[in-house]
Amino acid sequence: MHTLNNEAIEEYCENHTQDESDLLKSLERETNLKVLRPRMISGKLQGRFLSFISKLIQPQYALELGTYTGYSALCLAEGLTANGELHTVEINPELEELILKYVDQSPYSEQIFLHIGDGNDWINKLDYCWDLVFIDAEKKDYFQYYENILPKMRKGGIILVDNLLWSGKVVEEVAKNDHETQAILAFNQHVQQDQRVTNLLLPFRDGLMLIEKL
Repeated sequence: MHTLNNEAIEEYCENHTQDESDLLKSLERETNLKVLRPRMISGKLQGRFLSFISKLIQPQYALELGTYTGYSALCLAEGLTANGELHTVEINPELEELILKYVDQSPYSEQIFLHIGDGNDWINKLDYCWDLVFIDAEKKDYFQYYENILPKMRKGGIILVDNLLWSGKVVEEVAKNDHETQAILAFNQHVQQDQRVTNLLLPFRDGLMLIEKL
């Protein structure tokens, strides 16, 4: 078997994946120029995956925890029904202006609702039956997000959870003070044993898990 470096494989995959919109390209450029930790943006490959899944599900109500600069929200919105809604929650108020700048330019400006604040607070405030949820926020809170969201998911609804391989740390010896990796390991094990769902963990970027409510 030939071994290729991950960057070469990812570049090849991107070159053989439908291109993202000019608006998304502009958002990614501005994020890289102006925002701390720009590597947190979903980017083309993951963005097209989120769009693909959303289009398959065609959610009436979708929820995102961790908007960052809005790239993934715009991708998820591509699959909404004509009167569907995407509610996206970002804890950092300094990102609000940039997020809304691109949401307002998109075809989904009337369907994307940005909420600033704590994810668990907004899960409790938003009274919807969710068809699709994307979790990409505070890793230490993944367990609580999941437990709060699951009762509000429709049967057959899909939860996507990002960063569950955590740069490979999940298969390495974990330091006692590495609370984020410990939280991810505990979350992965909890979902694996949860009889309320079926799950698939993909070695895609930093690890993306698909969870279906039974």
